[in-house]
Amino acid sequence: MRYVVIKLISLFIAVTIGVYLTILIANMGGYVDEILKGQIRESISVSISMDPTKKNLTMAERGRLIDELVALEEHRLGLDQPFLLRSFRFLGRALTLNLGRAQRMASDSGSKLVRNIILERLPPTLLLMGTSSMSLFFITLFIALFLSRNYGSLFDKLVIALSPTSAAPAWFYGIFLLLLFAAVLGWLPFGGMVDAPPPESPVDYGLSLLRHLILPVIAWLISGFFAGVYGYRTFFLIFSMEDYVELARAKGLTSREIERRYVLRPTLPNIITNFALTVIGLWNGATILETVFNWPGIGRLIYQAVGLYDSPVIIGTTVINAYLLAITVFLLDFIYALVDPRVRVGSGGPRS
Repeated sequence: MRYVVIKLISLFIAVTIGVYLTILIANMGGYVDEILKGQIRESISVSISMDPTKKNLTMAERGRLIDELVALEEHRLGLDQPFLLRSFRFLGRALTLNLGRAQRMASDSGSKLVRNIILERLPPTLLLMGTSSMSLFFITLFIALFLSRNYGSLFDKLVIALSPTSAAPAWFYGIFLLLLFAAVLGWLPFGGMVDAPPPESPVDYGLSLLRHLILPVIAWLISGFFAGVYGYRTFFLIFSMEDYVELARAKGLTSREIERRYVLRPTLPNIITNFALTVIGLWNGATILETVFNWPGIGRLIYQAVGLYDSPVIIGTTVINAYLLAITVFLLDFIYALVDPRVRVGSGGPRS
């Protein structure tokens, strides 16, 4: 219990610091408030100048009216208070998941609530990133295991030679895939989630969705495949060359038994960690990849929010991701103890 309490406190402190830094960065230390004040004044000035009932006002009267309306709007939004005080209020609301209202963005249904905006964009991201990341994880894992059995083969050398190609991000490959298969060949759509207008038939809708998934999924797989295979392969080879593995072979154990008991089990903590981080990554989406393919997910939402200086949306997505990461890190400690008998929770290291 002592270890659990200390762990929870340390994670909460880390989340708090991360969220507060996000608030400062998203608001540019208060500079976004100044931009918003300027936009409020400009909007009210234009509105008054276009109002026929205000045309007879003198310049002084019009200026006083604008100042009064600007002051009321700034008071409504809390912009008349110091940014430092407002930043701590933002922090308190964020940590309690009171995400508030967006400043400029809205959901397709017209809602300004950050929660509704995020929930609307979440299913497309889970579909794209779930398909891409889960496929990449399991494909790289099984192929790496195959390569560890066939160390030094032509396929093994080819994967090692091509591993530097994973340095390029998925959106980089996505641009070339769009040029080839959409612009030149015309086989696949340029972007979006489904055709416009969306097909009415469920079967046609599903087929359209699959066609739009092909290119972003392939781009994600190309970007991470070789580096993922190379990393897992290295782990498998390291453990397959240990002395106890040679002893197991000498005792006559089959290759499958050796892999399961002496190769896969020691690498489980690393595999579980990668899997957990992959699951967390499903929430974030891929900001530039979704933007390149015009995919209406969380990643594109963050890109749009940054461009519009919509701090509540940026902070809302960051807060949820921070909580998910903290929960995952907390649970991983106990999972390690289950899969590796050498690890004891709270002991500070392996058993002696």
